[in-house]
Amino acid sequence: MATANPFQSALSQLEKALGLLQLAPHIVAELKKPRHIHEFTIPVLMDDGSRQVFTGYRVQYNDARGPFKGGIRYHPKTNLHEVKALAAWMTWKCAIVDIPFGGGKGGVIVDPKKLSKGELERLSRGWVREMYRNIGPDIDVPAPDVSTNPMIMGWMVDEYSRMVGSWQPATFTGKPVELGGIPVREYSTARGGLIVVEELVKKMKLKPAKTTVAVQGFGNVGYFIAEMLHDAGFKVIALSDSQGGILAKNGKSMDPRNVMKSKKERGMIHGCYCVGSVCDCENYTAITNEKLLQLPVDLLVPAALENAITKENMRKVKAKAILEMANGPLTPEADEYFFKRKIPVIPDFLANAGGVAGSHLEWVQNRQGVLWSDKEVLQKLDNKMREAFASMWNAAEKHTTDLRTGAYVVAVERVAKAIQAKGA
Repeated sequence: MATANPFQSALSQLEKALGLLQLAPHIVAELKKPRHIHEFTIPVLMDDGSRQVFTGYRVQYNDARGPFKGGIRYHPKTNLHEVKALAAWMTWKCAIVDIPFGGGKGGVIVDPKKLSKGELERLSRGWVREMYRNIGPDIDVPAPDVSTNPMIMGWMVDEYSRMVGSWQPATFTGKPVELGGIPVREYSTARGGLIVVEELVKKMKLKPAKTTVAVQGFGNVGYFIAEMLHDAGFKVIALSDSQGGILAKNGKSMDPRNVMKSKKERGMIHGCYCVGSVCDCENYTAITNEKLLQLPVDLLVPAALENAITKENMRKVKAKAILEMANGPLTPEADEYFFKRKIPVIPDFLANAGGVAGSHLEWVQNRQGVLWSDKEVLQKLDNKMREAFASMWNAAEKHTTDLRTGAYVVAVERVAKAIQAKGA
């Protein structure tokens, strides 16, 4: 993350909510610290016969409402402060969507692009061997995160099951479908974002067909949220990836499927909009990521980078509303600026909570040995997201505060009540 100590940022956001709640000092103290911090080494046999030692982490932040829950990221710049912050945010994310999980996060300091498939598998199984005593369906349920995926979760659940002597699919979520994963998990994060946008436009009295959208980021989340918004009738007029993007000068909605096809063929999002072999370069033009953020759209969706909108560029943003699909795309200064201008910002830990809501449904199915249809899964997920949006909105209005703080108030209060209910 861009800040020197992201955990301090997480605590500052928490403090703002705590100022609106009357909580006992011992509960406040518990909310500010992780329950457990695991740091360990993972020796890995490399393909050339040498051994390399990697550093692994697992921060188990709070389990008052249920097993710790959170992803495992592989990144060369992963560090303990980052993992602690992400574990705290997972605690509030699970609480705002009201699922019976706490918060956790894991990581390994590694550049996975430099490992062969075999080395990656040995690293992943090594992580499990170090942590298997401290994870499990009722203890801690990891999932994919940055640079990890269903294949890696498959290796991990297999290793865990070998270690404990029985098949335990509910220990990991985000698994391959063949191992108990659910098909909708690939796009459940974006689906959750779509649902909260639909609720937001009702509050703003906007109509989808007249609501213009710009999406920064064309990875898994950015692509799917753009596709879903387009299919729901919104006017997606700008899209971008890390190299730049495309703008519809005529204001017509672009089908993200066609843009993705161009990206795969050319290696980038092209300045022209192509449908099959026909390309329109007159009504569509190339645009930088910086300019995309400044477009006068109804809805801006930062779905790529942390700290995309800061005090340096926040005054150039002309959107009427912002949906944070990336983690931390707005700095606190930008947050405060948009609140004063009455521009609603749907915070990341609600906007992208569809992923963990989908993970919970995968965990429930694995625990119960049942298999729901995609339609049933999406209906349950949609209901969770609508209820969470209403809780956030009502809390923000009650306390006359921004939506992020409103969401924090709901989430923190739920965790605090669980701590209090347990006594101790």
